[in-house]
Amino acid sequence: MSLKPIKQQVNFCSNLTSVYATDVPSKKFRHMDINSKQQIFIDPNYLRKELDIRLSEEAPPHVGRQALLKLIGEAIGPSTKEIRRQFENDQSLGSATIRSNALLVDQVLKFAIETIVGRIYPTAQPTSGERLCFVAVGGYGRSELAPSSDIDLLFLLPYRLTPRTEQIVESLLYLLWDLGFKVGHATRSMEECIRLSREDITVRTALLEARFLFGNKKLFAQLRRQFRRDVSLDIKLDFVKAKLAERDTRHLRMGDSRYVLEPNVKDGKGGLRDLQTLFWISKYLYRVETVSDLIKQDFLTSKEVGRFAKAENFLWTVRCHLHYLTGRAEDRLTFDLQSEISKKLGYKDHAGTRGIERFMKHYYLTAKEVGDLTRIFCAALESEQGQRTRFSFLGLTWLHREISGFPIQAGRLSVSSAKELADNPTRMLLLFSIAQKHVLDIHPKALRSVTRHLRRVDSIRNDPEANRLFLKILTSPTGAETPLRRMNEAGLYGRFVPDFGRVVAQMQHDMYHVFTVDEHTIFAIGILHGIEGGHFQDNMPLAGDVVAKISSRRALYVALFLHDIAKGRGGDHSVLGARVAEQLCPRLGLSSEETETVSWLVKNHLLMSRIAFHRDLGDPKSINDFLKKVQSLERLRLLFLLTVADICAVGPNVWNNWKASLLRELYFASEALLSGGQDATGREKRINKSQDELRILLDNWSDEEVSRFFVLGSPSYWLSFENQVYVRHALLVRKANKSRDDIALDITVDELNGITELTIYTPDNPGLFSRIAGAMALSGANIVEAKAFTMTNGMALDVFSIQDSAGRAFKEPTSIERLKEKVRLTLTGQLTIAHELAKFPTTSTIGSVFNVAPRVLLNNFVSQTHSVVEINSCDRAGLLYEITETLTKLGLQVSSALIMTYGERAVDVFYLKDAFGMQITHKGKLGQIRRELLKVISDKHLAKLEVKLSTKLKRDNLNKKVGVQ
Repeated sequence: MSLKPIKQQVNFCSNLTSVYATDVPSKKFRHMDINSKQQIFIDPNYLRKELDIRLSEEAPPHVGRQALLKLIGEAIGPSTKEIRRQFENDQSLGSATIRSNALLVDQVLKFAIETIVGRIYPTAQPTSGERLCFVAVGGYGRSELAPSSDIDLLFLLPYRLTPRTEQIVESLLYLLWDLGFKVGHATRSMEECIRLSREDITVRTALLEARFLFGNKKLFAQLRRQFRRDVSLDIKLDFVKAKLAERDTRHLRMGDSRYVLEPNVKDGKGGLRDLQTLFWISKYLYRVETVSDLIKQDFLTSKEVGRFAKAENFLWTVRCHLHYLTGRAEDRLTFDLQSEISKKLGYKDHAGTRGIERFMKHYYLTAKEVGDLTRIFCAALESEQGQRTRFSFLGLTWLHREISGFPIQAGRLSVSSAKELADNPTRMLLLFSIAQKHVLDIHPKALRSVTRHLRRVDSIRNDPEANRLFLKILTSPTGAETPLRRMNEAGLYGRFVPDFGRVVAQMQHDMYHVFTVDEHTIFAIGILHGIEGGHFQDNMPLAGDVVAKISSRRALYVALFLHDIAKGRGGDHSVLGARVAEQLCPRLGLSSEETETVSWLVKNHLLMSRIAFHRDLGDPKSINDFLKKVQSLERLRLLFLLTVADICAVGPNVWNNWKASLLRELYFASEALLSGGQDATGREKRINKSQDELRILLDNWSDEEVSRFFVLGSPSYWLSFENQVYVRHALLVRKANKSRDDIALDITVDELNGITELTIYTPDNPGLFSRIAGAMALSGANIVEAKAFTMTNGMALDVFSIQDSAGRAFKEPTSIERLKEKVRLTLTGQLTIAHELAKFPTTSTIGSVFNVAPRVLLNNFVSQTHSVVEINSCDRAGLLYEITETLTKLGLQVSSALIMTYGERAVDVFYLKDAFGMQITHKGKLGQIRRELLKVISDKHLAKLEVKLSTKLKRDNLNKKVGVQ
């Protein structure tokens, strides 16, 4: 078969020759500025000549395909590297880069199909049934192609697939696959395209943005005409509803928040897909070809179109980085990639804020901007559709009434005119206040008006009426979470209180804080309202009782609003926040007494959790130190409620029964002393009450058995758990006594809190805690909390809250059995922990992403009887074992331990005595303890930094080799 071009083939693939009628230099490829609209990456004239040289006239098709594959592969590699090189040199070229990638693929496809059709499978007289049109769809159809994204193609036929067209399609697909492209494709007739587009929203969307590539252009034009006539003109509103529903479903799947820790740049809320959804709806309804066309439709202003383009370019830039760094179609902005991309984009550390946090703040603000544009667009769309159909495209009936001058449209509070809020900006706050009072949604039109006139808010910051309205919203009995979130989305919240505006989208690069500062604050206010309403009686019953006793309700809500307002400024955010409170509270209308209370609460909002979680509450000095700062019952109650709401709003599963019990113990002990009573008396009453309730639960036990169990525990033990836990402990002790087993285990999975509780009852001896911790490390269990008790009979009862490596409850049956076996083998001396742990890899995924500076704090002032050491380090497998093993080797006794994990950061506190049961006072010994502990946590810390540095150097060297800077 001859492989020379056949003249008649131009009829089959019309316009192909004109595409290449360009005077270009005779070379394989040309590199031009990727911002240029006249880019030529591959010179087809050179490729044609080169193909002629490599192929004989009678070469069979498979030889032609191999020659074509090799030739295009040689040409496309340098072009791809050039696009990446220019992107790396200018980190803001996301939108230009995706266009360049799409154009490069266009040029590859055009030459490939010209060769396949004209030289590999030529025909002199193609039949009408052999007409074929090559169409780009999906992102490629929009001329948008991220570095590792799929190429979506439609092979459009007039009727059915013929043998020759099937050969052409298969040959092209195999070529693209061999070149390393991922291809999504469909081969359909005209009739199939129209039928499927009416049935399937995905197919309809694909055809909406279909772009002609080459082939029979008349066939493509016919498809466009038929699609508009039979599909887009007929079912417009159905398409809008379907795309908005599709968006909402996608948001739920991705977490339904713009502020998730590791957002999805493409499909997440506020991501690229949201912008594309707006464009799809516009294109479907009004046949616009670009976002700028929406200015003529009076849907967006030129400024809003600019905001659209800026947000889109930023998101595309981030997505391109994700693809280049991973070498695959990765759209999730994971912790490690956040760090890499922030450096590439030039985000530097500033006072109080790390570069990675500034980058993520930019990302979240961009996601918020996408939300603003969505509201603006939907407002214009609903208004326009409402005028046409007299009902909203969402199917809501138009109502005709008003409240305080605000009309109600489609059941939502709106504004009469665009100038209304500009002329009287105080009405912006009134709008949200009325919506809150009457439990009404706010119309997108009104939200759009708020967003467009935010500058006018500057003039009312000191207006008494405006501040009264804001305080009313914040402290309303109906709940402030929803109106505050709406105000924040519209930008009003941060504009009216600029200090709050500074923490909008402010994130902390760790695994503990799930939400940005503004989202966390709003969640906390919602939780406090829920406590007032009695919605959390099961999880936090004490908070429900305490909230009914407070006198300074307004001060509590304002303190919760301000407690994190100074984050990211450098220095102690509690101290800086207290200063903000002193300035802002009088403006809001609070009295001097309320202002002082708010300032104190903000300054000390971490005090109660620090004492409860990092101090032994059985030590009277811990309580006395706490009371020296609290001083009054009212402050105690306010601080307790603020602490509970703050912890609950950190993220899912952060609040649990263990933390509740510690805070409850501290609260009751403090309340007893502040009420004029004795702490011991209060403790004794609570212990007696707990034991009385437990006696009822152990109704099948004899009085003698119950009494023997009661005398085993210390007062601290009897104030640490819920009664259901004591029941499990009682059964465990009873079983161990009857079986005379030296090692008794109980494992309970708590699905609600995502943890598994392991209780071990065994003879106490030096190094016991360390060996248990080592056994858990060997079993892949991560200790998030731990408490050790020595019972009056010399037995140890240690309680550990553990999770698996994914941060979920440790519950797989095989894993639990392995854990039990490791614990027994370790405690019986059949397993050497140090030897087994040495086989484990020393690097940690968490440690390679997060940098937690190692710290050891030792003092003799926290307790009168013990030396207390607090250790801060990046969490890792075996950390607790290494620390406690070191303490054992130093001849120290661990009287109690408080083990807390805050995401990637471990904070472990140990109450220590020397070998003689005394407080450690010798300076040399204290120095030795600190040095040895620092060595344990610092050596691994430095090793991880060395691994990170080595990885970076290898990557830099590789980039230099391929010409990437």
